[in-house]
Amino acid sequence: MVDTKTKEKVIKEHQRHETDTGSDQVQVAVLTEEIDRLALHLKKHKKDNHSRRGLLGMVARRRTLLGNLAENDTKTYKATIKKLGLKR
Repeated sequence: MVDTKTKEKVIKEHQRHETDTGSDQVQVAVLTEEIDRLALHLKKHKKDNHSRRGLLGMVARRRTLLGNLAENDTKTYKATIKKLGLKR
């Protein structure tokens, strides 16, 4: 899990308005941060299959959120992908 300060920072960078913590782009940004952290963990601990399964679940959830964002708001989708440096 990403620490609270990092999560708050990511949320502030991607939120639409002051109280936005649940929009698709905020959720994608937080998941991306968690995925990056977990990927570093798995590089060191190659046999940690429980964490690997959690990582795959996060990637799937992020993919679903990105699909929703692409379908509903293409402009925001493209901006979010570019800002996070994701391939798609």
